[in-house]
Amino acid sequence: MTNDRAAAEAALRAIATTRGKDLGVRIGFALFIGTVGWLLAPGPVPLLWFAAVVAFQGLDHLIAAAFRRPAAEAAPLSRARRAAFVASMAFNAALYSGLAVFLWFHGTAVGMAFALLSICGSIINNALQMARTPSGLPAVLGPHVVFILGLPLATGVLSPQADLLQMSLIACGGAVYVLHALMAVKRIWTTSRQMEAAIADAQRANAAKSDFLATISHEIRTPMNAVVAAGGLLRRTPLTPEQAGHVDMLGNASEVLLGLLNDVLDLSRIESGKLEVELAPFELAQKLSAAVRLWSVKTAPGVVLRFEPLGAPDRIITDPLRFQQIVSNLLSNATKFTAQGQIVVRSGRGVGEDGAEMLRIEVEDSGCGMDPDTAARVFSSFEQGHSGVTRLHGGTGLGLAISRRLAELMGGSLTVRSRLGEGSTFRLEIPLTLAEPAPAAEDRPDDASAHAGLRVLLAEDHPVNQQIVRMMLEPLGAEVTVAANGAEAVEAAAVRPFDVILMDMQMPVMGGIEAAALIRAAGANAATPILALTANALAEHRAQWLAVGVKVFITKPVEMQVLLDHVAAAAEADAPARLRA
Repeated sequence: MTNDRAAAEAALRAIATTRGKDLGVRIGFALFIGTVGWLLAPGPVPLLWFAAVVAFQGLDHLIAAAFRRPAAEAAPLSRARRAAFVASMAFNAALYSGLAVFLWFHGTAVGMAFALLSICGSIINNALQMARTPSGLPAVLGPHVVFILGLPLATGVLSPQADLLQMSLIACGGAVYVLHALMAVKRIWTTSRQMEAAIADAQRANAAKSDFLATISHEIRTPMNAVVAAGGLLRRTPLTPEQAGHVDMLGNASEVLLGLLNDVLDLSRIESGKLEVELAPFELAQKLSAAVRLWSVKTAPGVVLRFEPLGAPDRIITDPLRFQQIVSNLLSNATKFTAQGQIVVRSGRGVGEDGAEMLRIEVEDSGCGMDPDTAARVFSSFEQGHSGVTRLHGGTGLGLAISRRLAELMGGSLTVRSRLGEGSTFRLEIPLTLAEPAPAAEDRPDDASAHAGLRVLLAEDHPVNQQIVRMMLEPLGAEVTVAANGAEAVEAAAVRPFDVILMDMQMPVMGGIEAAALIRAAGANAATPILALTANALAEHRAQWLAVGVKVFITKPVEMQVLLDHVAAAAEADAPARLRA
């Protein structure tokens, strides 16, 4: 079958499906026209017309039955059958307008007016029914158009009466208007199809982008894990001042690379609606003070960075990670553009537009400031004050854009007040929810005592990452068994019990999700804590881990203390079960 023939057959199948669904509508419309026609011109003609419409609509439905079968189940349709279907549509359209012809020539002026209305109604009804299959419009609209143009012209020629001539002129005007409306409908259909195609292309592109970002995230985070972890391990060894400086440069470069990667991933997740806010209690002043201490070492010489708590509560509930991300982005922006003077972080309370109490965080700097045009676009993605900003300070222009969107996701807002040469003040407002006071802190055991004797199964295919994790845990007394893929991890878990299992996600032979499910199903480690240690950082990956009962999700590159804390907590939580065993 040629491409043209296949396309024509597909169009006829779509038309047949549409007409099959609308058969009842056409019969009902015919009943209405026939009833009014009989009232305007009593006699057998309207009744005979309705009977003929029902009979030939039924015949049309039978002819189209073969077209309504699924293409995969139906044999190719012959040219004769295709021609019969098109002819049936055209004949039924002509028959539909037949009563209008009778009323035009044998009825009163009201009958003539109704004849025109019925033809126009048929045109509109068919146009709406065939909206998804415009290739069938010539067959179903052609007879109606001929009648609506031909009747007034014929009357104008055959009858010189003034009232009939006026009716003819009115009908011609109506016909022109209907044709204009049909052309507009055609343009709307064309635009609609183009929009549908554009939406489909955008959805495919978005899916491809998500796959690309997931792959890039994994491929970048895997070597980044080695870089960050190696830097952390080096910091724990005796270093000369020169070596310590080199390690600091390594750490700073790692932070910049990881920040850029996280910005791109966050923006993608926000745009796709996949980023969710997770509420948890935390100490507000403690988190803000830590941020100020962190960024104080990155300010220009002579610039003072300080924190002023102004009546804010001690402990609140919001998303601590996203809150810290916003504050960090605001401080990063302030330190970049403040060469002298001060940067002040203030926390306090405010009232939102709806009267609700809000937490208010302000970051005020005495830097270069912005003019109104620049201030209006600093929250746009990939936008910076001017083209020289990237060359001078670096960055992607995503930090403030992401921060505003995060603030909105948290139910708040992020705004700026600024004057050129006089500094800027960024204000973050989010709903204020107070948290209960934190329980008394217990004495935390040191890392060596917390990890001594722990039996850890590490499922990781990358040799460098295997070595990194072993270097983190083994000096503290943990016994690490390495499996190069998920299948080896399942075999090892079937042989002996472990205290903690660290599981990568993407591995050859068998992935981490499948391996975790098999280990959870039965055996000595069915209840052993499994910690996901993976470079797959998107929300859908977390959902896949949760589906197999893995609740702890550690994203690469992993900091040493984060890994140690999670391993110790998992082992401690599982200690009663191990004692019972």
